[in-house]
Amino acid sequence: MKKVITPMQITAADSNRRTITGRIVTFEETGSASIGKVQFASGSIEPTPVLLNLEHDRTRRIGSTLSMTSDDKGIEAVFKIVETTAGNDSLVEASTGMRDGFSVEVSFDEYETLKDGTVRILKGELTGVALTSEPAIRSARVESVAATTAEENEVSDSTIEPEEKPTTEGDEVDNTVTQAEAVETVEAAEITASARPKVGGFTTKPRIEVTAAKYLENTIRSSMGDLDARDYVHAANNGATTTDNAGLVPTRQLTEIINGLGNTIRPSIDAISRGTLPDAGMTFEIPRIDAMPTVAVTSETSAFSNTDQESSFLSVPVVKFAGQQKFSVELLERSSPLFFDELLRNMVAALAKAQNAYVNGILVANAGIDGTKLNALPTAAELLGFVSRGAATVYTNTQGFARNIIMGASQWANTMSLNDNGRPIYVASQPMNAGGALRPDSLRGNVAGLDLYADFSAPAGSDDGSLIVVNPDAYTWYESSNFQLRSESTADGSITVGLYSFGATAIKLANGAFRNDKNV
Repeated sequence: MKKVITPMQITAADSNRRTITGRIVTFEETGSASIGKVQFASGSIEPTPVLLNLEHDRTRRIGSTLSMTSDDKGIEAVFKIVETTAGNDSLVEASTGMRDGFSVEVSFDEYETLKDGTVRILKGELTGVALTSEPAIRSARVESVAATTAEENEVSDSTIEPEEKPTTEGDEVDNTVTQAEAVETVEAAEITASARPKVGGFTTKPRIEVTAAKYLENTIRSSMGDLDARDYVHAANNGATTTDNAGLVPTRQLTEIINGLGNTIRPSIDAISRGTLPDAGMTFEIPRIDAMPTVAVTSETSAFSNTDQESSFLSVPVVKFAGQQKFSVELLERSSPLFFDELLRNMVAALAKAQNAYVNGILVANAGIDGTKLNALPTAAELLGFVSRGAATVYTNTQGFARNIIMGASQWANTMSLNDNGRPIYVASQPMNAGGALRPDSLRGNVAGLDLYADFSAPAGSDDGSLIVVNPDAYTWYESSNFQLRSESTADGSITVGLYSFGATAIKLANGAFRNDKNV
């Protein structure tokens, strides 16, 4: 079971009933999440009552599900906000744009990986929703906020006409999930993206004065049984209150993670065709034509051209990719959920790296070798010559066109430096002597008419195989739609988590790739 956190949108907040409303999941739309690019298939998540947290911190609950509505576009939710300092602050922050995004937490084990690396979730379980300050989808912002105190019985919302003000019949929380029932508070609140509403009528309870001296005094009095002092300390310890008072709060650990060691891109796999791994067996077979029938010009009394079609079966081995992590039960029981998010993300990144390196090694080992030796880092003319020879060789051997070129890091960097008397050939957006398009901030581009895939798994530097021209139909990567996680406890009180997946690469057409031969 894997977990994903992905930001969505808030469309309205109503403090009269203390609710925040918005779309928490949009189906069939790609967005950024904790594991990279993610897309939810239509109907992949069922509406489920959950708690609303601040920034995915499950120790800071600010509300719960009032209702949810699901359709083919996504899931809309209404959350009831608790009347606490943190709850009051969340309404203020949502209305002022300081914290105005939704982010859902979904556990899933049925998914597929699209060609661009996007994880498309097919079936998942909604486990939580958070109010966040930085949604990855920039348009997912609060667009309407109506706010009053709990004692007042009025709503201020610039997007609701006076005669359309919603009425409420009570403040009870209904945690049942509905598919079509509309929430009366939201019915009249038509959200317009053209203008941001004004916020009015919101007041909160006065904040206490927090100083080091007062905090120390009340801490002492609290330990002696003073109830007022105990209330003061409790309020001062509230994260929303003490965050702004230096010296009273321990050092905060942010939810962001710095990681420059891994990602989930697989350029060599993306550069060839893809298939689904059969559900059983450690080998599978693909029928292959070895000899074609012939047709020839024949005279009136001559026999027909007679060459029998021949076929055989290509046997493809299935390989396993596996890794494990070991950690203590203390870390399991006492760690933030962020640890498990990052652990899963890094294990998946390691899996992607191993799979991509495996496929790149097969391409290098089975590619035809250029008969013309190249300088370690070719000039513009040498690169064009290599591409033209590779395209011709691949077409001759496969009766199909070379459409992609894979470059190692050094070759990618060298190609960006190629120029014509100072005019860049590939980097500039519209150079007069353009031979393609290549950007230093993207691993995809176009070189001499071939789609470029920059792959750091390719042979290092400018070694043989650091340039590969390939017909993607000549090679196919097969994988199952998911990977497996296994965990077990050990005698020393630690936990072992293992991750494994199966994949296979079929070499369908010999010499379907063409690699460089470095001039040493």
